[in-house]
Amino acid sequence: MMYDYLIVGSGLFGSTFAYEMNKLGKKCLVIEGRDHIAGNCYTEEKDNINIHTYGPHIFHTNDKVIWNWINQFCEFHPYKHSPKVKFEDKVYSFPINLLTLNQIWGVNTPEEAKEKLKEVSIPCESPDNLEDWILSQVGRDIYEIFIKGYTKKQWGKHPKNLPSSIIKRLPIRTNFDDNYFFDKYQGIPIGGYTKIFEKLLEGIEVRLSTNYFSNKEYFNSMAKKIVFTGKIDEFFDYQFGELEYRSLRFINEKLDKEDFQGCSIVNYTSEEVPYTRITEHKHFENSKSNVTWITKEYPLDYNRSCVPFYPINDDKNNKIYNQYKKLSEQYPNIIFGGRLSEYKYYDMHQIIGSSLSRVKKELSNESN
Repeated sequence: MMYDYLIVGSGLFGSTFAYEMNKLGKKCLVIEGRDHIAGNCYTEEKDNINIHTYGPHIFHTNDKVIWNWINQFCEFHPYKHSPKVKFEDKVYSFPINLLTLNQIWGVNTPEEAKEKLKEVSIPCESPDNLEDWILSQVGRDIYEIFIKGYTKKQWGKHPKNLPSSIIKRLPIRTNFDDNYFFDKYQGIPIGGYTKIFEKLLEGIEVRLSTNYFSNKEYFNSMAKKIVFTGKIDEFFDYQFGELEYRSLRFINEKLDKEDFQGCSIVNYTSEEVPYTRITEHKHFENSKSNVTWITKEYPLDYNRSCVPFYPINDDKNNKIYNQYKKLSEQYPNIIFGGRLSEYKYYDMHQIIGSSLSRVKKELSNESN
């Protein structure tokens, strides 16, 4: 066999794994179906602005080990993620904080905010779906302004038909903290994410525009072990059924002005507006340019020709995934990792942590 590891996919899981194994003297081959490295983290520079090609990526973590690890490959711009929400003709502070509640109800103090939320909340004994849970926390006004239309667009389903786990990531605060993330370490890599991946894969053979499934047996024969980061249902030829995802379409536009919206992201929560958000990329790094680039983001129903972005982790899909997971355990020479192989909504730091843990497991297995 020519390689110790064949790594299918050059996203965060695969590139992290390849970097660590290459550092230990293992011979790795990375194959990538797209014509570029870095997966959905890919950025490209235009007019001195680093454009997040597959949607905005903000790196954030509380794990100092992960933070120190990623800082080997780049310097971070100290970015605080404070998007805004536009509903009808008004712009609101977001995530939900005391300023948001002041804009809606005129409350001025944390105590007033807590009392108001208690007053408007709609109790529910078992809020197991998204709509019931958010109504039990913030009531109907906030649900209608921030949640209902956006969720229907993003997921293609009514909030009553989605698990509450999706919305529980959303911060709800009664102070003026509008930082979306709670994490101690956060930022945007100066120069874009692609430069990180170029360093991760330096000295490693990478083949772009290469479809693993076009000759699966041949690729499997090239290495002692396979690291697979693609869709687990596709790997097993959809034998238990197809897992559901939501996809996205991005429309980029160059504007002959220095500033379009005054911040990196504005969410459009009205159901009548077809896109969910507009990203203005120059605000991520405070890029100096006399033009600007914006991206409108349109949710899409997923099919096999689309890029899968968000797993739909409802009971039906989780049952299907668990069958694939159990089957994957019968293949000790194949490592399944990342969002698509684990059918899980991972943040970037979690993918890195998962990949590093798998490297440690591999080394432990070798020593036994």
